[in-house]
Amino acid sequence: MKKLLAVILIAVSCAFTNKQMQADKSPVEQAAEAILKKQVLTEAAWAMQQQPITITASSSPRSAGGAHDFFSEADYFWPNPQNPDGPYINRDGLTNPYNFVEHRQAMIRFSKIIGALASAYKITGDIKYVNQAVIHLKAWFIDPETVMTPSLWFAQAVKGQFTGRNYGIIDTIHLMEVAQGVIVMEKAMDTKTAAGIKQWFAIYTEWLMTSKPGIQEKEVKNNHATCWAMQVASFAKLCNNEVVLDSLRLRYKTVLLPRQMGTDGSFPLELERTKPYGYSIFNLDAMTMLCQILSTPKDNLWEFETADGKSIKKGIAYLYPFVADKSKWTIKPDVMYWDNWPVAQPFLLFGADAYHENSWLNTWKNLDHNPKVEEVIRNLPIRHPLIWF
Repeated sequence: MKKLLAVILIAVSCAFTNKQMQADKSPVEQAAEAILKKQVLTEAAWAMQQQPITITASSSPRSAGGAHDFFSEADYFWPNPQNPDGPYINRDGLTNPYNFVEHRQAMIRFSKIIGALASAYKITGDIKYVNQAVIHLKAWFIDPETVMTPSLWFAQAVKGQFTGRNYGIIDTIHLMEVAQGVIVMEKAMDTKTAAGIKQWFAIYTEWLMTSKPGIQEKEVKNNHATCWAMQVASFAKLCNNEVVLDSLRLRYKTVLLPRQMGTDGSFPLELERTKPYGYSIFNLDAMTMLCQILSTPKDNLWEFETADGKSIKKGIAYLYPFVADKSKWTIKPDVMYWDNWPVAQPFLLFGADAYHENSWLNTWKNLDHNPKVEEVIRNLPIRHPLIWF
């Protein structure tokens, strides 16, 4: 009888907890979960069947690094027709399909797996999703045979010119959902594993902030600087590094937003590129995620506005009409992937949540939540929004 009573009390407690958790969710989060639940559970079922594949599973003879070093090649560099065997030359906006991309693909796959498992765990509370995630997390961050070195010296290399460049730091935006997934699942993990993962991210964050490539990337004036800050914010949040988080809040308000946004809400440096539409969307997503990651009740970046009226709300309001109806775009179309944007951009969802804009939410609902084009996925690091609320 006592055992039966205990079971009943546990069941009642769980039901109350779940009901309370649902009540704590905003209307936008509830709507997002209702839309994405089926997709999340399907992705998680796939993730439950996957074995870890880290960067040690593939290599390139063009890499100057070792087996544990991430390597990629700059997307817009091609052989010189006048000197086919010489240094590559730049063709902005045009992706070279013959580049080495296996490490990037492995990291994106890893992000998909952890994002799906963390989302499913958040929805269901089933520990099996955490246990599966731990297998992959250990392979990438702890196991000496398969671990990735926590630095990025050899990313976006250019044949004949650079063994790696600061611009390659943008490749690890796909570790953000991994870090956020760990935040969601951490209480269900063993403390030793969680500590090992955090140690990896703490070392990588330090590299991003102190290495020559990291400092160079931080000071770039366009989306690269936004993505540097977005990554550091995500990783510092996992590691509970409040000093870094405070510095990034200040940087958003005094450097990133004032330097990059025009007074109309556009991003002029992105509009000058050969893919102005895609880059505008990409940078707005990144700025929005900075607000989502860094905002606190005492320092709410969603409410911040510069003296000349620049704000994330103005940025969303500027771009929204062109996302809701792309035919209104008055600037030249992108040289590649013009037909593949927009998809379910995170700026629409989190902006709708922050400002109670139902039109933004409805547009997000009707866009593609499961893009298949590799270039779109590469520029969409936030594909599992439920874990970010």
